[in-house]
Amino acid sequence: MTWLFPTPFLCTWQVTPEQIDHYQHANNVAYVSQLEVTSWTHSKHLGLTIEQYQTLDSGMAIVRHEIDYLAAAYVNDLIDCATWIVRCDNKLKLARQFQFIRRSDQLTLLTARTEFVCIALSTGKPKRMPKEFTDIYGPASLPFQSKAAKE
Repeated sequence: MTWLFPTPFLCTWQVTPEQIDHYQHANNVAYVSQLEVTSWTHSKHLGLTIEQYQTLDSGMAIVRHEIDYLAAAYVNDLIDCATWIVRCDNKLKLARQFQFIRRSDQLTLLTARTEFVCIALSTGKPKRMPKEFTDIYGPASLPFQSKAAKE
């Protein structure tokens, strides 16, 4: 597969009949949901769980999604969902890049970028990342940044 960046974290999504819309392809909401699933799966893989977020009274809240829908997915398609942490300032902000590729034809269906800000779960207000976040997310971010990743 041709990935945007090296060494993606991958999970697989199989499109279900419930995710198909009136146009007979996966609804855009299904893609957004899969962005969230991919993010959480990656965070758990790195060692951060929702329980740890709750204990630390800290979370990474989405402040912006930028999504390019490039081709449609259909029922039963197997899609490799890749993510990379492309920016972590080790203070407040983190950004992820995504790329979804259909396995059967290697076609990129979606690229996306999501920007997060650390918040206190108890108040919803911005909060400096706890050490547990910077110790995990910082080293997991790409060692280089393309022009697009910096923007």
